[in-house]
Amino acid sequence: MKIKRDKLDILFSQYIRARDKNCQRCGGGSGLQTSHFHGRRKRSTRWHPNNACLLCFGCHMHFHANPLEHTEYFKNRLGQEAFEKLRWQAETIVKIDRKLIKLDLKQELEKIRRLENGHIVQ
Repeated sequence: MKIKRDKLDILFSQYIRARDKNCQRCGGGSGLQTSHFHGRRKRSTRWHPNNACLLCFGCHMHFHANPLEHTEYFKNRLGQEAFEKLRWQAETIVKIDRKLIKLDLKQELEKIRRLENGHIVQ
């Protein structure tokens, strides 16, 4: 069953695209997709910035076909401690405050946009 995307998913994708700019594996800039390490069904990490990166279609499919390489990639990307914390969070049932997540993502996206426009961000 396909997981339905909502406005928060779209905002999260906009944030990941602004943060990462290009494919984080090969550096390419076309066919970009927000790739989640822990699937979107796990709501505890669905919108967590450490749980996603920008990948081109080819790299995204490569990682789906090579899950051990995908795991090693995220371990190296995050570092062992952050990777384990994310894994723990993915396996924990937590109440999600969608309004707070939305507010945080909007603030982070605004910081990125200000930096891109040459403004000092505090």
